Amino acid sequence: MKPPGTLLLQRSQVAELLSLDECIAAVEEAFRLQGEGKLASHGALSTHFPGGGFHIKTAMNATRAYYAAKLNGNFPANPERCGLPTIQGLIALCDAANGSPLAVMDSIEITILRTGAATAVAARRMARANSTVATICGCGNQGRVQLRAIARVLPSARAYAFDLNPGAAAGFAREMAAELGIEVNADSDINAALGASDVCVTCTPSQRFFIHREAVRPGTFIAAVGADNPYKQELQPELLAGARVVADDAMQCASMGELHHAIEKGLMTAEECADLAEVVAGRKPGRASDEEITIFDSTGVALEDVAAAVIVYEKAMRNGIGSSIEFAA
Repeated sequence: MKPPGTLLLQRSQVAELLSLDECIAAVEEAFRLQGEGKLASHGALSTHFPGGGFHIKTAMNATRAYYAAKLNGNFPANPERCGLPTIQGLIALCDAANGSPLAVMDSIEITILRTGAATAVAARRMARANSTVATICGCGNQGRVQLRAIARVLPSARAYAFDLNPGAAAGFAREMAAELGIEVNADSDINAALGASDVCVTCTPSQRFFIHREAVRPGTFIAAVGADNPYKQELQPELLAGARVVADDAMQCASMGELHHAIEKGLMTAEECADLAEVVAGRKPGRASDEEITIFDSTGVALEDVAAAVIVYEKAMRNGIGSSIEFAA
């Protein structure tokens, strides 16, 4: 039953209510339902400013009658400039049957976890099953979640950490080695790390590609997470043109992801890229051979957000967590 008013949830409460394993399961189910034609379409609107920008992403969870809209600000210089997180925002969750605003919650934890969850869902189908070595490019919160997610679905034994800030890479290596019980090395030579890796995740704010085609060995799975607007880029376009590319949403990636840059150079079309929903539903393959390079172009889609937000809301209701406000009072 809906509480009096709208439930308000802080970041710490969201973190308490949502685990990575729950998020992986929910995101996987959402992509499966979309691939089976059982989920309504989702949408995105972006506005860019010098140094950052805003995204509004919306989707409906038709099977459980919820609608969510997420507003995120993304300003990469925030930590150094003003001590604020790179990503800040809110998710509004509504009753899709009558429009009632059920909850407003902080979006940071959901954004971080659902992005890692999407990589895990893709890795299950696109990485070789015996993949044991990963390179993580970008050693912030997202890099940590990405390595945790990869370790959930692949037999991870070793990882390389790459960051333009050597101190960040060293700290990442220490913390993640202790947490996951695997060998993690900070590496300043990205090409050497790639040459030893089965998996690579890029989650940086780079505006110029730094992963080159010749550095990636056959059979590698790459999750490209950082490019979520038309100005960001982590992969050489020629790398995509010679690989199997799967997107969280091919049309969205064609306008703002790594796919956008390959299309702009005339190397690919959006039609050559499968959607992850099609792969999860078994309609298209994620990998054809052990030698094939596979790339997951991840720009972030709202069906991931609503899947996670529903878990948070329903658990909060069951456990009496959060406060409420009557906006219409």
